[in-house]
Amino acid sequence: GLVTWSVGVLFLSTLLLCSADVHHYEFFVRESNFKKMCNTSTLLVVNNSYPGPEIRVHRGDTVFVNVHNRGKYGFTIHWHGVKQPRNPWFDGPEFITQCPIRPRTNFTYKIILSEEIGTLWWHAHSDWTRGSVHGAIVILPAENETYPFPTPDGEQTIILESWYNGNFKKIIDKALAAGTPPPQPDAYAINGHLGDTYGCPTDTIFRMEVDYEKTYLLRIINAAMNEQQFFTIMNHTLTVVAVDASYVRRFKSDYILISPGQTMDVLVSANRNAGQYYMATRPSSDSDVPPVDFITTGIFQYTNFVGGPNASLITLPAMNNTDAMLNFISRIRNTNVTQNPPINVPADTDINRRVFITLAVNDLPCKNSKCVVSDGFAASLNNVSFVYPHIDVLQAYYSRNIRGVFAENFPFLPPEFYDFTGNLTGVVSAVEVGTRAICVNYGDAVEIVLQSTQMGAGGSHPIHLHGYSFYWVGAGFGNFNGETDPSTYNLVDPPLMNTIDVPGTGWVAIRFFANNPGVWYMHCHFERHTSWGMSTVLIVRNGSTIETSIRPRPSTMPRCHRT
Repeated sequence: GLVTWSVGVLFLSTLLLCSADVHHYEFFVRESNFKKMCNTSTLLVVNNSYPGPEIRVHRGDTVFVNVHNRGKYGFTIHWHGVKQPRNPWFDGPEFITQCPIRPRTNFTYKIILSEEIGTLWWHAHSDWTRGSVHGAIVILPAENETYPFPTPDGEQTIILESWYNGNFKKIIDKALAAGTPPPQPDAYAINGHLGDTYGCPTDTIFRMEVDYEKTYLLRIINAAMNEQQFFTIMNHTLTVVAVDASYVRRFKSDYILISPGQTMDVLVSANRNAGQYYMATRPSSDSDVPPVDFITTGIFQYTNFVGGPNASLITLPAMNNTDAMLNFISRIRNTNVTQNPPINVPADTDINRRVFITLAVNDLPCKNSKCVVSDGFAASLNNVSFVYPHIDVLQAYYSRNIRGVFAENFPFLPPEFYDFTGNLTGVVSAVEVGTRAICVNYGDAVEIVLQSTQMGAGGSHPIHLHGYSFYWVGAGFGNFNGETDPSTYNLVDPPLMNTIDVPGTGWVAIRFFANNPGVWYMHCHFERHTSWGMSTVLIVRNGSTIETSIRPRPSTMPRCHRT
């Protein structure tokens, strides 16, 4: 299986290298003031814009981004969904692959694109700074490629966001110190605009201008902090063509459901009566503690139309409509087009590394002087709540002479089995803290089953794996059964994804070949859960050749305070 995958990707890579280009961007990150909801908030942003600048490239290109920190604290930037072949040094998560870029310094990232196509995004990967430091990565077909659908007449990036009347870092720092959950957002935004539903007369609404009978490609990114989102354009049909920078079998829907971290490419035709139609977004949740149920609006506006928005009501699934959630995600399938890498799912006989991981929200004693509760919030994978070290894991792993930073003993099974999605009366599941990594060998065929539990408020978890796209081969409700559930797997056309939503009362299974050596972060993309420790590190050891080993450590890496 690994040989087949390698031959297919080698052929694709050869085509891309013939026309690959190099791009350079300058990011100046500083605080700026933004007035929304009749309040002024100070946010850390890139190039004075919210959302930040768009990176626009072709498939297979290389990008250099020089990041200048003009703020008051350190941060890093992650290139979400970019695999960075053998290049974990520039992946970006703080204290996983690098230490922060300190104030009044700069650091240049090298972003190596390979088979990704469509839409990805970049965002800060330190505390909650990504709430305001983020932007799109648009990956166009290579010069010798076409779309696997008729070329659209135009395109538009749409970024869905959480808005807080305050500084994102200060919000989470205060909550963690007190041992309390962070507050709910004050609003949701579309491309930085709050729309017309929040009551402030100076708030702006996002407008997309379209021509009659033209077709547009929407590049939709969920950059919200803790909220899955429904999205729709009233009276128009959406056709999903790609998810997480991989083409999927096209399907039509009145709405999409997109989790934090995910990206979707969607076609829409301006084929209705000329007018102004609402686009709208609202959260989706299966948790006992759901997000605030706000609806944020934008305008899909036909050129030269004079008048207000169409008077029809905004129709979106209810926030807790699990049937709408399942109906949408169950239709996502891979497609065997030449623009995708050959489908190469690890077969049952290939799998030599199986990991079963439970996801839970827990509590731990709150011991600092600012605590307002005796037990603060924690979150865990297999009862291990991740602790960020003071030296990045990649540096410690690569150098081999820095001890005590992490342990290579993440449990491949939960410490105890119980009715994970059922009645937890009498269940006491102890959690420990630590920096523990999953370690596999280069070329291993890996299966990971992610099992939600009802610990805490339950609810779904969007899990993101850096450095990889994986095949989503299975999903179900209740507790995973290792004897019977694998027979339900889709091993024919499972979609390639980098972020997968694990249902609150169920499980998902993913498979991939460990063909990208390095240190790769895996975490929940609900920021509150990551802040509480719902994460781990996947270490893929070097292969036997230079081409299957991590690239040498760049001399320009930001220095850690303790080195």
